[in-house]
Amino acid sequence: MCGIIAYTGAQPAAGILLQGLSRLEYRGYDSAGLCIWDGDCLQVRKKEGRISILTDFVGSHPAPGCCGISHTRWATHGAPTDANAHPHADASGKLCLVHNGVIENYSQIKARLVEKGHAFLSQTDSEVLAHLIGEKFASKDPTKAESLRLALMEALGEVSGTYGIALMHADFPGLLLGARRGSPLVVGIGQGEHFLASDVAPVVNYTREVIYLNDFDVVEITPSSHKVYSLVSQQAPFTVSKVEWDAQAAEKGDFPHYMLKEIFEQPTSVENVLRGRLDLANSTAKFGGLGMDHKALHEVSRVFITACGTALHAGKAGEYVIEDLARLPVETDFASEFRYRNSPLDQNTLVFVVSQSGETADTLAAMREVKSQGFKAYGICNVVGSTIARESDGGIFLHAGPEIGVAATKSFTSQAVVFTLLALLMGRNRGMSAFAGREVLEALQNLPRDIGRILETTDEIRKVAEKYAGAKSMLFLGRQANYPIAMEGALKLKEISYIHAEAYPSAELKHGVIALVSPELPTVVICPKDAVYEKNLSTIQEVKARKGPVIAVATEGDDHIAEVADDVIYVPRTHNAVQPILNAIPLQLFAYHIAVLLGCDVDKPRNLAKSVTVE
Repeated sequence: MCGIIAYTGAQPAAGILLQGLSRLEYRGYDSAGLCIWDGDCLQVRKKEGRISILTDFVGSHPAPGCCGISHTRWATHGAPTDANAHPHADASGKLCLVHNGVIENYSQIKARLVEKGHAFLSQTDSEVLAHLIGEKFASKDPTKAESLRLALMEALGEVSGTYGIALMHADFPGLLLGARRGSPLVVGIGQGEHFLASDVAPVVNYTREVIYLNDFDVVEITPSSHKVYSLVSQQAPFTVSKVEWDAQAAEKGDFPHYMLKEIFEQPTSVENVLRGRLDLANSTAKFGGLGMDHKALHEVSRVFITACGTALHAGKAGEYVIEDLARLPVETDFASEFRYRNSPLDQNTLVFVVSQSGETADTLAAMREVKSQGFKAYGICNVVGSTIARESDGGIFLHAGPEIGVAATKSFTSQAVVFTLLALLMGRNRGMSAFAGREVLEALQNLPRDIGRILETTDEIRKVAEKYAGAKSMLFLGRQANYPIAMEGALKLKEISYIHAEAYPSAELKHGVIALVSPELPTVVICPKDAVYEKNLSTIQEVKARKGPVIAVATEGDDHIAEVADDVIYVPRTHNAVQPILNAIPLQLFAYHIAVLLGCDVDKPRNLAKSVTVE
């Protein structure tokens, strides 16, 4: 949630901050603001609404200077208003702060500060933190920059919750401080300039050298220096990393929306996740980051997958394919539930935590719970240097490139491919024949081409979307590994078009859900030519008997399906282990085109943010 970008250097800060905020808008877009030191005092500009409103305001009310902080907000405490927008100042007005996270004990701290005469202008927890830091600083030598850092560290020692912070003080021009606990913060290292940001997207225009801060790190930057301290230890080791993609990868190009661009990038993103991981000679897969040899894999007796949202759907699809190919029991669970459950694990359970950003708060907490119990946890994520990537015992990177659209698309297919590769690896480890392994490998090798063929039918999918864009609700049905695909299709529709949608296993229709079927309720049925094809046809007939319109996602060459469904979206036929991945693509396009037809903001759906870094 929320996006932070801060800059200190020789260039005018306003343009850098506003451009950076535009790259972070997917993290929250309720309000936005900035603070810049103009050579005399701090100039604050903040506005409710999208960043474009702030940009226009700064255009008419300039904020000159070469050092500043900025923020785009996803509201937690307090409605989206000018007053609640960041930055927030302390009681002196000389200290300004931007904050991503939640201060859980802010009300107690606020009450204490009010008793001391502090007055607050907002309803946010973040303003309370600014006042607390300011109060700590007021008791120290105001001429020393070290006093500001010590005040920050003392204040953070009194708060509970999560934070990614950037702050500045009018008496220390060019100096910025940052800190993180639970909310991501990176340092961008340039030539004669430095940056703080919630992720690397806003800094890659200027540098690809970054430091991913750890929890409880405090950083001090000037145009020419960076120093990292720790709240909990004498040393704060850090590593300078290089971002593997450039600024152009985060641009929309000729596409009207990031989401559509990322849907069309899936042939490439799938190629990237497969690269170097296909062992053709042995008809299996390989992962260097797992650090598990043949014996360790063979000792696994159970797989446990935990994630949230789209990543959980990928894990559920993985559950089916791993059980099918490797004959291993698999359990998936919401990370938000697992972290509070007393779920039994053992040394032979292989645990995967899945998160595109590698910063999802619930998933990160679930991983830490696994590790606190003395077990290993392996991460599947897209961001090198993310917290999950650094704290897991091993893992698998997606290499999908930046995903800016709030509704996940290419990360989902990449995660699903990873689980298919894992199923193949563990299947071959447990006696799956080389011939069967080669069949899966061939399907995976052809997957980018097959996805490309589906993308060529986007106009046909748009026509189907036009027919059903007026629906108030939809059902999504699928069997076996296509049930999680139905779940993902329903989620995509909900996220970006705001049409109510529910997903069920197809056979569950008659166990209550069928009461919803009517001429006004379209049903999407994923019905490939597989072992349960006839069963799915029966489900379609049950819907049609009650005058419910049916959209079928079916295998190319299936002429019979057109006789029973109202509309058919065809996908290429492939191996059963890979087919669900292909079936997800038309559902992404279906949701996208409906949202566009309804005039929805596809890349910035209401109430959502890309990276959920608060509980």
